[in-house]
Amino acid sequence: MSIHDQQIQKLLLFHLSSTRLFALGTLKIREILPFSPLNRLPHSHPSVIGTSTFRGSAVPVIDMAAAVGQPPLSPEERERGSIIIADVQRQEVGFLVRGVRKIIEADWKQVMPPPRGLGEHAFVTGLLDLDGEIVQLIDVELLLARVYPESLAPQVIELTYPQKEALRALNILLVDDSRVARKQICDALDQLDVRYQAATNGSEAMQMLVRDDELGHSVDILVSDIEMPGLDGYELTFNVRDNQPLKQPYIILHTSLNSQMSLEYANQVGADEALTKFDADELLAAILRGAGESA
Repeated sequence: MSIHDQQIQKLLLFHLSSTRLFALGTLKIREILPFSPLNRLPHSHPSVIGTSTFRGSAVPVIDMAAAVGQPPLSPEERERGSIIIADVQRQEVGFLVRGVRKIIEADWKQVMPPPRGLGEHAFVTGLLDLDGEIVQLIDVELLLARVYPESLAPQVIELTYPQKEALRALNILLVDDSRVARKQICDALDQLDVRYQAATNGSEAMQMLVRDDELGHSVDILVSDIEMPGLDGYELTFNVRDNQPLKQPYIILHTSLNSQMSLEYANQVGADEALTKFDADELLAAILRGAGESA
């Protein structure tokens, strides 16, 4: 499969209101269900409207409109709506939406980063112009962080002194378009007093890699998300591996996707490892493996 094929991603288009169109990558989606009565979930976030049974397990269902700050769906709208069961960051969650439109194929190069003016509370990771209609890609990591703020609590990390010193000797570059995901990784490294650089997209990261190499302190470890507007994690990895003069970093693709297919693609384009977000111990263990390779 070519790198271009890997950049073509399927997106599920849906509505939260009667007008604006939103999207979610299908690799995150397990199933789409018609709305059915839910079991109440006491003491939960206001946007969590209950639980649904999916393949024998209770899955929390979030009114996505309410979670992103729009008016919640009325009882009548709920009954006509759909529940998108998604697998994100090692957990299954149901998202209630007003209506599902269709699945399309989109090239990540055509996805534009959201304008900076949207602010840090915008639940959008990218914009796609679909025949004159603007589609907003939902930042599910930010959404889940708002609904489950305890998930952002820093994990307690225990490393030996030699391990900490090995990390501190590295030039680490983090790449993720999600502010929440970047914060999780940065918090883990900050605990250990480890220096790092951060980029918000693949193009910016590629420029930083080339710059640092020219300045004589090449990046040792590259930790990158996969789904990003413009230059995604697959193509960033491919471009790095294809740049022969560049001192090659140890590449870890770090993604909210749990799909085995995504991990296989990561190996095909030259990544050293691929991990599912977010486990600080797993990520740091991978970085330490990279430190051994870079030594």
